[in-house]
Amino acid sequence: MRRMRSLRAVLTATVTAVAAAGLAAIGGGTAQAATPMPAHVFAPYFEAWTGESPAALASQSGAKHLTMAFLQTATKGSCTPYWNGDTSMPIAQSTFGSDIKTIQANGGDVIPSFGGYTADTTGTEIADSCTDVNQIAAAYEKVITTYDVTRLDMDIEVDALDNSAGIDRRNKAIKLVQDWAAANGRTVEISYTLPTTTSGLAPSGLAVLKNAVTNGARVDVANLMTFDYYDNATHNMANDTETAAQGLYNQLAKLYPSKTSAQLWGMIGVTEMPGVDDFGPAETFTLANATQVYNWAVSKGINTLSFWALQRDNGGCAGGGARDDCSGIQQNTWDFTHIFAPFTSGSTTPPANDFSVTATPASGSVVAGSSATSTVKTAVTAGTAKTVNLTVSGAPAGVTASLSPTSVTAGGSSTLTVATTSSAVSGTYSINVTGAVTGGTSHTATYKLTITGGNGSQCTAAAWASGTVYTGSQQVSHKGHNWKAKWWTTGEEPGTTGEWGVWQDLGAC
Repeated sequence: MRRMRSLRAVLTATVTAVAAAGLAAIGGGTAQAATPMPAHVFAPYFEAWTGESPAALASQSGAKHLTMAFLQTATKGSCTPYWNGDTSMPIAQSTFGSDIKTIQANGGDVIPSFGGYTADTTGTEIADSCTDVNQIAAAYEKVITTYDVTRLDMDIEVDALDNSAGIDRRNKAIKLVQDWAAANGRTVEISYTLPTTTSGLAPSGLAVLKNAVTNGARVDVANLMTFDYYDNATHNMANDTETAAQGLYNQLAKLYPSKTSAQLWGMIGVTEMPGVDDFGPAETFTLANATQVYNWAVSKGINTLSFWALQRDNGGCAGGGARDDCSGIQQNTWDFTHIFAPFTSGSTTPPANDFSVTATPASGSVVAGSSATSTVKTAVTAGTAKTVNLTVSGAPAGVTASLSPTSVTAGGSSTLTVATTSSAVSGTYSINVTGAVTGGTSHTATYKLTITGGNGSQCTAAAWASGTVYTGSQQVSHKGHNWKAKWWTTGEEPGTTGEWGVWQDLGAC
């Protein structure tokens, strides 16, 4: 992707002094206790180079926690990290400081992430770039104290996985930071984000964790990038997430033999890519996949759910390939976030069943006497798929609207057909398709129909309204006809009361 303080007092004093000296050298602050991450957290990646506000997107999407990508040096050989390697974006309150404070004030937090594909392929990942372990540790500490955060992420992939010297320096620096934090009463967690196969870490990724064990560096979360497998196979991305994580669990069990099953699952994170990933349509993570992964993650008690990236969680390029700003599939904005967000609450039960309804295309223009069609798509947005009953309303006089089929399982689709006659009135109308689950919620998609060339005339009387009180002789228009009330009435729809009812049909208008 683009604890307890040591009993060896002398070693502790030395480590603390060295780390503190390094921190002071680059202008860090004093350690203080911040709020730890939840035991189960949803923290999608935020692309920090877009110029958008992380606090604004967190608020809009409902994602309280964000993984901020990425921190790297500006040039190979440097020991000074910047956001995106951009020297105009230093580690300082002036860069994202107010946004991060806003997110924290709203009950969330951020996880600054070092590395990423660009840094890992250009030698600007800080542990690859800088050969001084103390300066690497001081840079980590500066991020922690500047933004008052409790977790750092190390996104290590591609060339950085083969840099054994950088791997060793990074883990040594992490150990220094952890000792510094313990000595100052601060909680600091470390996550490693690593590429994976469908059966667990490849040897290069596993070597990163083995080196951490060798150096005494605590890895709190091993986070798998469960996408971009590039193996020319067709994937069920949810099933592959489960097998990849099970493989990681087995690997962690050998690295940490004293940990319980719950503790091992509590070390695991997964990061998905919504929609079509970089490989192409064969690796497409769907909304149904997201629901399956959510339910699985809850059942296993894993630590972190994430995806790359928050800015992709929309259907703005449906039918396209992988992009930084959309998923490439049909979806509503924030659908994936809404599925994963309840994970942060620590819920032990899946979310209530829910779904979405969309019309594609969402509008059409016809000449009176012709017809148009639109595909009504449904998708599971939470829980499991249920039967969705579809109805259509809002068709004006001279227009009929029908659905086939009128009932689908969430995830299925129906065809909306709108047929017009020559007597239809020219204009633009909203035709509503409503999906409802028995005993549950309903959602509506609107299809905007524009009619041209109609020879019908527009009714001039006020449209009938179900909540209005009408008295004798008052006139209304309804479904292309004028109607006159014979006596006092409310809530009785014209055309439904019969010849002897309250409404007299005055004819078409």
